[in-house]
Amino acid sequence: MGTRYGACLTALCLLLLLSPMVFSVSNDGLPRVGIKKRKLDQINQVFGGIDSNGAHSTRNYRLGGKLGDSDIDIIALKNYLDAQYFGEISIGSPPQKFTVIFDTGSSNLWVPSARCYFSLACYLHPKYKSRYSSTYKRNGTSAAIRYGTGSISGYFSTDNVKVGDLVVKDQDFIEATREPGITFLAAKFDGILGLGFQEISVGKAVPVWYNMVNQGLVKKAVFSFWFNRNAKEEEGGELVFGGVDPKHFKGVHTYVPVTHKGYWQFDMGDVLVGGETTGFCSGGCSAIADSGTSLLAGPATIITQINHAIGASGVVSQECKSVVSEYGKTILALLESKAAPQQICSQIGLCSLDGGRDVSMIIESVVDKHNEASNGMHDEMCRVCEMAVVWMQNQVRRNETAERIFDYINKLCDRLPSPMGESAVDCNSLATMPNVSFTIGDKTFELTPQQYVLKIGEAPVTQCISGFTAFDVPPPRGPLWILGDVFMGHYHTVFDYEKLRVGFAEAA
Repeated sequence: MGTRYGACLTALCLLLLLSPMVFSVSNDGLPRVGIKKRKLDQINQVFGGIDSNGAHSTRNYRLGGKLGDSDIDIIALKNYLDAQYFGEISIGSPPQKFTVIFDTGSSNLWVPSARCYFSLACYLHPKYKSRYSSTYKRNGTSAAIRYGTGSISGYFSTDNVKVGDLVVKDQDFIEATREPGITFLAAKFDGILGLGFQEISVGKAVPVWYNMVNQGLVKKAVFSFWFNRNAKEEEGGELVFGGVDPKHFKGVHTYVPVTHKGYWQFDMGDVLVGGETTGFCSGGCSAIADSGTSLLAGPATIITQINHAIGASGVVSQECKSVVSEYGKTILALLESKAAPQQICSQIGLCSLDGGRDVSMIIESVVDKHNEASNGMHDEMCRVCEMAVVWMQNQVRRNETAERIFDYINKLCDRLPSPMGESAVDCNSLATMPNVSFTIGDKTFELTPQQYVLKIGEAPVTQCISGFTAFDVPPPRGPLWILGDVFMGHYHTVFDYEKLRVGFAEAA
């Protein structure tokens, strides 16, 4: 969930009140942290994530081994409305307890500091008090993490961190002395424990997970997530360090290699709606498995198609309809003449080169304030043009008439996501919505409407939210998909640090 580079992706974060924690030891001899849960009648939405250049930031907020092994550690997670999962850790001697999000999309551990004087958020959460810990070691190096709806800043300290029954010694973490913005003011979690790679760690601090492995606390360098998507059950799920619980999945895992160390990034194949290709990822896309993001984020081009197919209501985009009205026939003619799709928008003057969002254009729009507004408009028209090309190309392949193509494209314009990315759906229409599938490795992973729609509140005021949110990362980093809790909740996920791969299997 953290960022190394800048502002952020849009993702839904539903915040909750935690009920008392209960420590227990299961009958298989493994230590567990039991976490109860409580329903709320109202929720807050917090947005954050990865920026358009692929930098990650705040969003809402298991391989091998037998459960009897002494060096497998299991963390019970709390689930609220299938949107956010929490667990408890402690720092220092004697232990000071904190509730954190275990986030595979970031790599730092941070909690509020006792020296946080000027941020209201710090007064609403437990604060780390170094003077009370006999194992505290001073570091003092400054650190800052930027988020889409706020930021945290502070300094590094070193102390022992207890995760479940494992004690990680001399762990560097950030004491947050400033937490501006509503993200942390409203949040019921105290901090973040990142499980990503050190390559994206602020200050290049060694992540908690690395130290678990380096200090021999786990037998195998793997961890796995099981999210319980039944919001009515007390158990929210489990995070298993050093192993995997066979009761948490069905069949076998499909593994794909990590293609870029930082996030747990891998190559993903086609995206299908109702069994039919969307066309955008037929040549492959990149994806990350991200436990710190509630929803499932992808390129606006496909998300718009999906939201249209499921009847989600977004915001009418006049720019989109304007591009279709003025340039639609030209785009269609170029496609029918077998012109290279990636060059069409530059041919008609809406994009620079083969895509308006190249580095030079971004730099110019920042440096040249005089041209900032016009460049921003040009960039938006380019983006809409590129989406229209993909939509039309898919329809041309199906031999649709021009009339039907333009009617379809205009409907997609109406389904463009709202500015914050979320889209509402009719709760009574789930039975008629199509399944949405993702090709990973040699297998297709399918989500039903009941799985990708989040229900908020109780009848008769229940609201339904599409689990798909738009987020564009341009090449070479993108297109990029963020498979958050909507996906991981239905597919048990293994993060294999030793073999640098990610595995998915149907959750049990």
